[in-house]
Amino acid sequence: MNIEDFDYHLPEELIAQTPLKDRTASRLMVIDRETKEIANKHFPDVMQYLQAGDTLVLNDTRVLPARLYGVKKDTGAKIEVLLLRQEENDTWEVLTKPAKKVKVGTELVFGDGKLTAVCKDFKDHGGRVLEFSYEGIFYEILDQLGEMPLPPYIKEQLPEKERYQTVYAREEGSAAAPTAGLHFTNELLAEIKEMGVNIAFITLHVGLGTFRPVSVDTIEDHEMHSEFYQMTKETAELLNQTKASGGRIISVGTTSTRTLETIARDNQGTFTESSGWTNIFIYPPYEFKAIDGLITNFHLPKSTLIMLVSALVDRETILHAYKEAVNEKYRFFSFGDAMLII
Repeated sequence: MNIEDFDYHLPEELIAQTPLKDRTASRLMVIDRETKEIANKHFPDVMQYLQAGDTLVLNDTRVLPARLYGVKKDTGAKIEVLLLRQEENDTWEVLTKPAKKVKVGTELVFGDGKLTAVCKDFKDHGGRVLEFSYEGIFYEILDQLGEMPLPPYIKEQLPEKERYQTVYAREEGSAAAPTAGLHFTNELLAEIKEMGVNIAFITLHVGLGTFRPVSVDTIEDHEMHSEFYQMTKETAELLNQTKASGGRIISVGTTSTRTLETIARDNQGTFTESSGWTNIFIYPPYEFKAIDGLITNFHLPKSTLIMLVSALVDRETILHAYKEAVNEKYRFFSFGDAMLII
């Protein structure tokens, strides 16, 4: 398929720049997978589409305040560092800006010197490997010095770091939030649980590759970035039980979906305690082995994410829904409104 098949027109003013004060105040577009009918609702209405015995699967990854501003120790030149992933101990793969100023052996200083780093190696696509030195706890220092790495289409400053975290975020490691989960509050989750719907957690640490554009014309030629995932024995057993009893698995977000589909693919449609790296690329046509429904946000044109949701319904229905969302002035992307495909 051609990348242009997943393009749509989006007025810039519909890109949400700030989160709503009330997480649940977002709108919700509902697409029926069988009839292809579209309904315009509000996010708490998601409860109307859930049933006792269903399992809602949430990604509990926590976003690192991964953007650091420092200087070169020898010249004082300003350097911006974005943490991508931890390799081992205090060694991280990062992006630096300007990259050409950071060579192997370059020493960097952050804040008042509590945190320093030395460049150890180069990576593909302009990346670097930094080894950090510090006294104390790395994540506490990062919380003091770092900023949230908001997506490039968000130009506004985020006054509260926690607003770019889900209320259930707990496993440190993401470079971006699993934004479909931002619509939930603890109160809404409690109400859903009272209905007899199970709540399960998986972890997938979102990489910045999420925001990288597809640079090939034919989507089959695109190579997905790898992201770390893990599923506990408890979650695996609950999901297998849900399937066996005729319940539905409703995934919250494309990150949860990619994790569930990876594990189900590797285990003949069942789930097991597991962890590893996935680069699964879901696009039409694709036979889903794990999920029966999906809660997600509205995604960028020509992105791998809009390809994934197109595989769950079909491309024509999704593009029609996106056109209606534009006409109805839905808010798009990370801080935008939600879609339920059921």
